[in-house]
Amino acid sequence: MYRKILHIAIPSIIANITTPLLSMVDLAIVGHMGNASFIAAIALGGTIFSMIYWLFGFLRMGTSGMTAQAVGADDRGERDASLWRAMIVALSFGLLIIALQSYLKSVLFRFMGGEVDATNLARTYFDVLIFGAPATLGVYVLNGWFIGLQNARLTMWLSLIVNIVNICCSLLLVYVFQFGIEGVAAGTLIAQWTGFIVGLLMVVSYRPRFEKFKSLFNPAAIRRFFAVNTDIFLRTLCLVAVTVWFTRAGARQGDIILAVNALLMQLFILFSYIMDGFAFAGEALAGLYVGSGETDKRLLSIKSLFKFGVVIATLFTLCYFVAGDTILAFLSDDRQVLIASEEYSWWALAIPFAGMAAFIWDGVFIGETRTRGMLVAMLVASILFFGAYYLLFPIWENHALWFAFILYLAMRGVVQTLIYIRR
Repeated sequence: MYRKILHIAIPSIIANITTPLLSMVDLAIVGHMGNASFIAAIALGGTIFSMIYWLFGFLRMGTSGMTAQAVGADDRGERDASLWRAMIVALSFGLLIIALQSYLKSVLFRFMGGEVDATNLARTYFDVLIFGAPATLGVYVLNGWFIGLQNARLTMWLSLIVNIVNICCSLLLVYVFQFGIEGVAAGTLIAQWTGFIVGLLMVVSYRPRFEKFKSLFNPAAIRRFFAVNTDIFLRTLCLVAVTVWFTRAGARQGDIILAVNALLMQLFILFSYIMDGFAFAGEALAGLYVGSGETDKRLLSIKSLFKFGVVIATLFTLCYFVAGDTILAFLSDDRQVLIASEEYSWWALAIPFAGMAAFIWDGVFIGETRTRGMLVAMLVASILFFGAYYLLFPIWENHALWFAFILYLAMRGVVQTLIYIRR
């Protein structure tokens, strides 16, 4: 079982580790431009796109769970249909996002707030990157399908290609052609479309059959598709609300605190993408064993995943304790931001053990398509986040924001554990 987990987790980790490194490179590029407004702009722009795209996380998660179950049941027709069904939805929503870009920009930037300089730079970033929406959502579907097929190596190669292209193009456009923040955005846009095209070429190797429209959208399949994905969508809506509020609360405290929180959040993102590798293994294996009816193997896979989780959380806690300040110094040479971050950096030590269980349970619940439990856990955790923030912010200010975030991470895992034990 350990070998099966690592067979999926290691390629997923290799793929995922490039994503936080990419974000760190973007921050590092603007962090050496000599003004905290550039860091704040990337934080604002990145959060806005995360807010938009995370709402469509069901395209990846729902696809992986349903595909894995079809593979376990040896149902090739449903395996292929899960790809095309989700891809049609993804491209439709991607084009809709582009069509509504003016409205989205107006509403989201008004909601986020922030100082004038950072907001203007973030608007420029948004204007370029919005045209990557169809490609980004399409890659969500492709990654979910590959994970459901138990082939994490394809997601690894796809992610590596996207992120290497992104880093190279951003560095070239900023440092050689002097395009500034427009260069960072254009580099990401080029990479998004490159990844989508390469991913479609990877699909060809499986020779998927395109079902007739009538069978592709038969009522039973559509009901299941929307039942699973509605729960994931609502759960993601809560996740986005917490994440956006976290950035908004920092922006309301000025560019320095916003920049500090953005730097420290990179430590959470780095951990999350490592843990997501094991969550992806949970999705693939739980779905496979549900489809094949092998309950004993499903339970063994969960126990094994938690053993890996404890090891990973311990290693990250030690890493942040020993080298946390060094990582932050790599991200920015703005002395004012680095000095301000010292007051809050110890919160990063609580991240690994607070969040470990939530990541593993998310993977298991997705693979088993028992998405209602995920939604309940996220609702409880989100309510506690906002409750703790409003209660403690007048006293602790930014410390209250971080305490609420750590509480939110921990409660997701606690509630999901109770739900699974009860079931």
